[in-house]
Amino acid sequence: MLIIIISSIIGLLMAFAIGANDVANSMATAVGAKAITVKQAVLIATVLEFAGAFFFGSMVAKTIGKGIVPLDKIPSEPVLIAGAISAIVGATIFIIIATLFELPVSTTHSIVGGMAGFGIIAIGFSAINWIKIFFIVLSWIISPIVGGLLAFFVFKAISNLILRKSNPFEATKKFGPYLIFATFFIIAWMFSQKTLHHHLLVSILIALGIGLIAGLCGFLIFRKIKMIGDQQSSVEKIFKNLQVMTSCYVALAHGANDVANAIGPLAIVITVITSRNLAAANQSSIPKFLLALGGIGIALGIGILGHKVMKTIGEKITTLNNSRGFTIDFSTATAVIIASSLGMPISSTHTVVGSVIGVGYARGIEAVDFGVVKQIFLSWLITVPAAAVTSGLLYKFIIFKLIFKLY
Repeated sequence: MLIIIISSIIGLLMAFAIGANDVANSMATAVGAKAITVKQAVLIATVLEFAGAFFFGSMVAKTIGKGIVPLDKIPSEPVLIAGAISAIVGATIFIIIATLFELPVSTTHSIVGGMAGFGIIAIGFSAINWIKIFFIVLSWIISPIVGGLLAFFVFKAISNLILRKSNPFEATKKFGPYLIFATFFIIAWMFSQKTLHHHLLVSILIALGIGLIAGLCGFLIFRKIKMIGDQQSSVEKIFKNLQVMTSCYVALAHGANDVANAIGPLAIVITVITSRNLAAANQSSIPKFLLALGGIGIALGIGILGHKVMKTIGEKITTLNNSRGFTIDFSTATAVIIASSLGMPISSTHTVVGSVIGVGYARGIEAVDFGVVKQIFLSWLITVPAAAVTSGLLYKFIIFKLIFKLY
């Protein structure tokens, strides 16, 4: 019972770290573009991240740490329990430190690093699935490039079709319904496939239906919109509404998809303790109370430290307005769902940073602060090894001995 309590507290802390760092994926551009305030972003993200975690959180944890250490190579229950706890603590420490330095890092890669560190110390290098590690390293390259290229071309298209026209407001009314269709299509496709786990074809058909309905509604609404103020402010107001919508979606989806990073390993620990059977870890399910625990942790992280990484992505890399912010959110969501459907390794954290750089570069290379970009890239490179070293040391000198006594 004491191990379960300790594990639950640690899972809550990991969820806190995820909320503190990853909230920037959904809300940073909206804050940077002045679509919403920091307080509004924290409130919206808190509610939607919790809702995503509780109502749509992954219900089955088939592997631990993304299969970095296969369960059949773990010799005993105490080793698995101590390893999972060490991985979570190691990842949490690294993510909190990165957050305090206002650096966006991948929470998924942090837990992977934590699992790798425990696996090397407990079993040896042969226990690690190095192919998985290779694809993670590959994602450091693929994610920002895909996000950056897509954002660059999307922003160029919006600029040529709308922003640089002699009458950009009328151009927005003309092309706006197509943007709404594309936005709702991507959102529906991504949520259906990644969160609800529908088949690819089913997800695309659902997305087409929702996108067409949204585009038609947009067409009817745009017919009645009147220009208030000058051309530019009227256009940006339209993009502001689109951007808030995409940011809300990303927050909901993030809560649903990433809560498993904190409570997936915890669910396995609880299953092994209650069943006293190592093989049961393969069938461990995530009960609702753990989803709620993860949701609460994410919400607390957002409220207490969420503003730090939001500042880096939303303000420090390049200056944003609503049309640029919408481009980043749209490009990030599009890149993630297309890459996921093709089986390409991709990180939403790395993709959104690449998208911000892509939009900045579309305005000219001088619009991007490459000093900040360099710091972010360096933090990505050390994510897996730093979490691995921390986890391995904790496992060897503290956690395994403690768990062995309590088990």
